[in-house]
Amino acid sequence: MPDEPRLLPRSGPQGKHSYLITDHHGGPVSRLVDATELIQLDMGRQLVDHALVLLPDTQPGDLRYLAERLTEALRDTLRIAESRGRRLQHPDKP
Repeated sequence: MPDEPRLLPRSGPQGKHSYLITDHHGGPVSRLVDATELIQLDMGRQLVDHALVLLPDTQPGDLRYLAERLTEALRDTLRIAESRGRRLQHPDKP
């Protein structure tokens, strides 16, 4: 029986969700998605650290750039969290 489709960490055309449909864990595409999620989470952590240093003495142009990147990181993080939450609903599947 195939697993529930896995929400991918990037949007498809027109910003719509993209899914991986597979009945294998640890396959090449799943590993790529896992690596992408780890990179996105790390980038989000780096952006938050950068914001904490930058924000107190920042000009408006810099704030806009930072806000845009933080928004992207948060969106990616929420997508990962949604995907992982769906997989946690079925703990009996390997």
